[in-house]
Amino acid sequence: MTESIVCRNVSKRFTLRYHRTLKQMALASVRRQDLSDTFLAVNDVSFTIQQGESIGLMGLNGSGKSTLLKLINGIMRPDAGEVLTRGRIAGLIATGAGFHPQLSGRDNVFLNAAVLGLTEAETRAKFDEIVDFADIGKHLDSPVGHYSSGMFARLGFAVAIHVDSDIFLADEVLAVGDKPFKRKCMAKMQEVRDSGRTLLYVSHSPGSVRKMCDRVLVLEDGRLGYDGPVPEGIRYLKYDGDEGDEELQADDELGADI
Repeated sequence: MTESIVCRNVSKRFTLRYHRTLKQMALASVRRQDLSDTFLAVNDVSFTIQQGESIGLMGLNGSGKSTLLKLINGIMRPDAGEVLTRGRIAGLIATGAGFHPQLSGRDNVFLNAAVLGLTEAETRAKFDEIVDFADIGKHLDSPVGHYSSGMFARLGFAVAIHVDSDIFLADEVLAVGDKPFKRKCMAKMQEVRDSGRTLLYVSHSPGSVRKMCDRVLVLEDGRLGYDGPVPEGIRYLKYDGDEGDEELQADDELGADI
């Protein structure tokens, strides 16, 4: 089987600055206070994903999931280790990423598609499908700077999901939007999975991960805490114990409906 994504001892370090102005830094220095600190958002993470696998990437907020996706996508480079990928990568890493706020939705379709590697001819061929999926109506010719977060998500996901890719990355793609749109997104991602493309899906929803994924990776404070079957991964996170959480129940229902 062909390897699609390989991470070997990958680490990414960030600097946290406590003071912003020269005056604040000078005062802190006189008082012998720390000016900054560093932390590892991703800490010595290793795993291999085969072509065609559907992987759920889970973990609490701040565990390093989005940073890891950006390393895999090539937006960031690791400070240590290496990330290897095979083929074209597409996906929705952040709502509105790659959009220019002063351009219309129509213009941003072409801009965002170009960022994801589509030629103008390829984008024109897929344009009607993208617009139909996004379903933002008359707002297509309005500046995207006036869009709501839900409209951003609709247009961004619509472009990304129609890119012919070998790897599809989705970071909290269902965090915004109404239930009908969420169901449409999930159905489209099932098509991606069934087509034999590699799917790496970040989610807090046990129901959708159970439905979409063959395997789960769990990050804990930047480290890979679990890599294995989905049911055990969800139990590892103790998500099954959140029966009183209405939001998680709603997510489970959404996953079960697909």
